[in-house]
Amino acid sequence: MSDNTKKRALGRGLSALLESDTTDSVLASKSTSTLQATGGNALILISQIEANPFQPRSRFEEVPLKELTDSIRQHGVIQPITVRRVSKDKYQLISGERRLKASTLAGLEEIPAYIRVANDQSMLEMALIENTHREDLDAIEIAIGYQRLIEECNLTQEDLSEKVGKDRTTVTNYLRLLRLPPVIQLAIRERKITMGHARALINIDNPAGQLSVFDKILDDALSVRETESVAKAAKTSFPKAKNKSKSFEDGKLERDLSVALDTKVKLSRVGPNKGKLIISFNSEEALKDIIKLFHA
Repeated sequence: MSDNTKKRALGRGLSALLESDTTDSVLASKSTSTLQATGGNALILISQIEANPFQPRSRFEEVPLKELTDSIRQHGVIQPITVRRVSKDKYQLISGERRLKASTLAGLEEIPAYIRVANDQSMLEMALIENTHREDLDAIEIAIGYQRLIEECNLTQEDLSEKVGKDRTTVTNYLRLLRLPPVIQLAIRERKITMGHARALINIDNPAGQLSVFDKILDDALSVRETESVAKAAKTSFPKAKNKSKSFEDGKLERDLSVALDTKVKLSRVGPNKGKLIISFNSEEALKDIIKLFHA
C-alpha cells in the first residue's frame, strides 16, 4: 500500500486501513491449535494478549461496558481487536481494549483479532488515532489524544488533521482546550459544559476572565450563544494575560532543544516571525560544549 493510500485510509478511520489484505498479517497456521483463521482475521487466546502500554484511554464507563459485555455474551465479538505478535504465543494489544475487557468479563477464552507487525511508534500512532475516532470520548480526551500524536509521534497540526480526517481549525480548537484552567477542563470531561461553551471561553485571553464566565455559565445555566456574548464583554473587562501559553509546536521545539543541548532553553515570540531563543549555561565548560554542538 502506498503512503498516499495509507493517509487516505487513516483519514477515513483506522478500520479502513486495518481491513486491507496488504496490511493485515493473519495467522492461519494449522499446526498451532490455539489459532484459527476466521474470515480474514485470527482467533487467539485472550490469555496470550498483554496490555498496550501506550493505551491512551483513561477510563471506561460502567454501564456501556456492561452493555457491551452482555452483547458479546449474546452475539460474540463483532469487530475484531488489533494486536501485534511479539513472540510465538504472545501478542500485544494495539487497539480494542474495551472489547478485550468486555470479552474477558463475558467469560470468553478467545477473541477475533487482526494481527499486525508494528513498531512502538506506529503502534502508539494507530492506538491514538483509533481512540480519537470513538464516539463516547469527551472533548478533553480527544484533545489529549491529539496532543500526544503531535508530541510523541512528531506530527505537525497539518499532519494530524490529515491523519484524523479533521480540518485544521477543528484540530486547533481541540488542542486549545488544554490551555483552559483545570477546573474548566474537568467540567468539560464531566459534560457540565459543552464544546460550544468551551470555545467561547478559549477566546478570553485571561484565565481569571475564563473562570469568571465559567462560574456564570454554571450559575445562570447560560446557553452557548449567551456565553459567547458574555465572553465578548469579558475580553474587555479582563486584560490579556502577559504570559500566554505557547503553541504545542513551540513547546515541543523548546523541549526538544533542551534535551538536545542538555540545558534549559526558552523560546518566546514577539510576533508571527520574530522572537528570542535563550539558552542557559552554568559554567564556561558548558558554554563551550554548546558552541561545539552548533559547529558540529
